Amino acid sequence: MSSPSSATSSHTEQSSQSTDSPQAPSYRTSHARDITRPGFIAKLILMMLVNALGVYGIITAAFVQSWLIVALLVLLLVAVDFIYFSSRMLPAKYLIPGLVFLLIYQVFVMGYTGYVSFTNYGQGHNSTKADAISSIMMENKKRVDGAPTVNMAVVDDGGTLGLAVEDPDTHAVSVGFEDVPLHEVNAQVGSLGITSVEGYDVLAFADVAARQNDVVNLTVPVSDNPDDGYYVTTDGSKGYLAQPTFHYDEQADTMTNTATGVVYTADSDGFFTSPDGEHLTPGWRVFVGFDNYASMVVSPDLAVPFFKSLIWSFVFAFGSVITTFAFGLFLALTFADQRIKGRRVFQSLMILPYAFPGFLATLVWRGMLNERFGFVNEALLGWMPGANIPWLTDGTWAKVSILGVNLWLGFPYMFLVCLGALQSLPSDVMEAAKIDGAGALRTVWSVKLPLVLQSTVPLLISSFAFNFNNFSLIYMLTGGGPSYPGLSVPVGETDILISMVYKIAFDRGGQNFGLASAMSIVIFIVVGVISWLGFRKTRALEEL
Repeated sequence: MSSPSSATSSHTEQSSQSTDSPQAPSYRTSHARDITRPGFIAKLILMMLVNALGVYGIITAAFVQSWLIVALLVLLLVAVDFIYFSSRMLPAKYLIPGLVFLLIYQVFVMGYTGYVSFTNYGQGHNSTKADAISSIMMENKKRVDGAPTVNMAVVDDGGTLGLAVEDPDTHAVSVGFEDVPLHEVNAQVGSLGITSVEGYDVLAFADVAARQNDVVNLTVPVSDNPDDGYYVTTDGSKGYLAQPTFHYDEQADTMTNTATGVVYTADSDGFFTSPDGEHLTPGWRVFVGFDNYASMVVSPDLAVPFFKSLIWSFVFAFGSVITTFAFGLFLALTFADQRIKGRRVFQSLMILPYAFPGFLATLVWRGMLNERFGFVNEALLGWMPGANIPWLTDGTWAKVSILGVNLWLGFPYMFLVCLGALQSLPSDVMEAAKIDGAGALRTVWSVKLPLVLQSTVPLLISSFAFNFNNFSLIYMLTGGGPSYPGLSVPVGETDILISMVYKIAFDRGGQNFGLASAMSIVIFIVVGVISWLGFRKTRALEEL
């Protein structure tokens, strides 16, 4: 049992030790040190730039009334600020950049593509119903009876053209643009007309002549009410008031031609349609459900070429993977043999096609496979009678040509992959196979190939996904041709699904973005399922 004096001495010693030891800095002190560090200042500047970019995106999305995008941007901005200014979110600071880019460039794009696939978005249905009404009324107008010819001038506001109009009675000048009604401004009017307008550049005669097409098509609304009419110009210096020949009845949701009396009623397809089936263009975007997906399998113009392109996409992707892998593995097995002299030189030569830009190589092959003047027919097969093989103009030969050219472009990659896999094989396994009496072919088939597949199957899956969407090869070599005769969509025999999507969305297929989006979703599902099955096979190989 300790005495009181020893307890007092121990307490005094502990107090002395606690007094001598440095105190832990307070939160305020550490926080004050943090905000003066260069790293914190750099982070603060970067976050200011991120917030400025985010606020700009929010304002832009709000201006076009994309409220879903506004909400997503606000949530992302709040999350980023909270994470990077919190001392407890260290792992998230490294994860959030990748997650943001994943949400923007993958999830959002996939979601928006899926949304568009359920609409009729495309040529003639590009915007909203209000925009369609305004466009119909602007494109169908006539001069108001008794409307005088007035002085005008073409003004430029940062590249956007508008009209300055002089009132013939008060001589006041008003300025308007296609989406901005007339509003009065300060201007100078001389004997030659309107010479200057405050806040805008007045185009000279030479500038008006240079942009004549834009000037003639200028239409400036008098007010927000389309029935009040529009001012148009004939030569940039004179013009008149015109009124639309159509009147929109908001309650009945109809457009009436004031000249003929024909009534056009809004329908579920996004058109104003007359009783005899005539449509007013443009239309507007509407929800069409699964119509785009149904069109791919039941439309007389689309179903047959769609299924043919689907089958050819699988044949092309699987054929490309199998041929390039088989040829690359054969070359790797050959040049991995230590007995071959100069094998390093040969290995370097094998990767030359891989080093050459793919699109340039495709264009070179396109010239070489020309039926009449190509190197293949003229030089290699010229000694054969009737050797003008239609490599790119016949459907079957064009498919053979595509697989051959893709073999040339793809085997160096597979050669490198297989060569690396072979060089990493354990030597004791090879020795065991040799001791067991396995021959060269048996060793390759039962030992080397399974071990190589363990490490290359994921690469073969990615190669399949790449070739399933290998747009550049098809577009550069054959353009998808030869085309199927008598179709409304410009689809050819060598089109794979992705090149068919391009033609429907951007080429001569009518810019049908809804249908193209539906086909893109089908491509995504197909590639996703094949990848999932391939990775299951990879796990099975790992158990061997």
